[in-house]
Amino acid sequence: MDPIVTTLIILLCAVIAFVSNRIPLGVVAVGVSVALYLFGVLDLHSALAGFGNPTVLFIAALFVVSEALESTGIVAWAGQEVIERTGTNRRRLLITIGLLTAVLTAVISVNGAVAALLPLVVVVAARAGIAPSQMLMPLAFSAHAGSMLALTGTPVNIIVSEVSADNGGRAFGFFEFALVGLPLVVGTLAIILLFGSRLLPSRAAASAPVDLEKLARTLRADYEITTDRPLMSAARGVAEVVVPPRSSLIGLHVFAGMCTPSGDLVVLGVRRGGEPLASAGDRLRAGDALLLDGSWDDLQRHTAQRDEVLVVDAPLTLRRSVPLGAGAKRTSVIVLAMIVLLATGIVPAAIAGLLAAGALILTGVVPIARAYRAISWTTVILVAGMIPLSTAFQETGAATLIAETLRTWLGDTGPQAAVAVIVLITLVLGQLISNTATVLIVAPVAVALASAMDASVLPFLMALTVAGAAAFLTPVATPANLLVMEPGGYRFGDYARLGLPLMLLFFAVAVFYVPLIWPFSG
Repeated sequence: MDPIVTTLIILLCAVIAFVSNRIPLGVVAVGVSVALYLFGVLDLHSALAGFGNPTVLFIAALFVVSEALESTGIVAWAGQEVIERTGTNRRRLLITIGLLTAVLTAVISVNGAVAALLPLVVVVAARAGIAPSQMLMPLAFSAHAGSMLALTGTPVNIIVSEVSADNGGRAFGFFEFALVGLPLVVGTLAIILLFGSRLLPSRAAASAPVDLEKLARTLRADYEITTDRPLMSAARGVAEVVVPPRSSLIGLHVFAGMCTPSGDLVVLGVRRGGEPLASAGDRLRAGDALLLDGSWDDLQRHTAQRDEVLVVDAPLTLRRSVPLGAGAKRTSVIVLAMIVLLATGIVPAAIAGLLAAGALILTGVVPIARAYRAISWTTVILVAGMIPLSTAFQETGAATLIAETLRTWLGDTGPQAAVAVIVLITLVLGQLISNTATVLIVAPVAVALASAMDASVLPFLMALTVAGAAAFLTPVATPANLLVMEPGGYRFGDYARLGLPLMLLFFAVAVFYVPLIWPFSG
């Protein structure tokens, strides 16, 4: 079978598998690489080259950096500082949250920023008396716009920059994306402010994250704690646990102020049957609740033993909401150094990311086990598995064939019309499958079309990047969209109502504004 036909069939099968959502994304991506080898489209080295690609390593390293910023409370501190100065006015909150999200996304990616700020936004919305559904979709969509502010905003930026450098163009600068990112952020916030209240539902959330201040007040009242010392700080915290049946702790004499058998934790109080246990030295029974005090690491280690206790709120989750925790200064220095390396180009992006991730692990900010857990292996495998398909599009001539077909169809309409077609394809496909996979599929076609028109590849690829960020119409377009669905009480159709005007903005910017900054003749 002709290699071009085989490549297109593999692409079609991959798209069907992505859209069906019945097969894990990582399995589909690996299946694409394996199929390209088994059907003779690529040799073994090319079919598996994506798993050693520097772009993939850089993306993996950024997940570790994101984990450090979240777990040390830097994100919580930044969010808290900004929100406390904003008040409860809806418009001011939307602007503040949007700008904060955009800036944070530029450093730690769309999904990392949304996951980090989501609990804070829900708590702020509740305190301001605003439905979470009015705040959370703007959070996700502001992150998409903010991803265009810097190279590290999304894997798509990294991929497109590498494609440009490998195909007659040049790598985009670290902050060069901001030339298009700033208008997108401003335009996105303007649309949210003007139309958000009418286009977004006003719906109660199905679940809400932990409000640390409220939780502390509740625990003090429930366990009758009179000390003024904060229950949760950068170094120490508390954990509420329940004694399960067959726990080794059953029968243990307990009283407020005693140490646990390990000596690492202190019992602040005990409750039985919903009431504080008044008698000192009573024996623990199954179903008793204890409030334990200790360092965050000790709390996490001991509450992880589910055969002894069942934890109500995981210490690691609570710790992320405490501003400027342990390791915050080290993380700030390391991340700043990484940004300087990326901005100056002293070393390749992958090396800068790996140096930062390695430094965070070696300095103890992110333990090695948590570093492995922090990496979104689905994203890593998705990118690694789809890179060979992008290679196959180029090597077999499939991209050139599609580009020539589009060139014939477009006639003498010029490169701007060609960009419009590329953007439309990306916008449609990006709502159905991962925007990262979409860009990997469309990028070779964009490069070939630019070559066929004797035009610079830069405006084609930057327009493709803008279109890849416009994943607004469905909750499955990006993990960030899916993250806000349950806390915001959204339904599938809610996304398109606000997403459509934003998509029109991104289309206009990609087709009409991008060529002004990166000319076709450049």
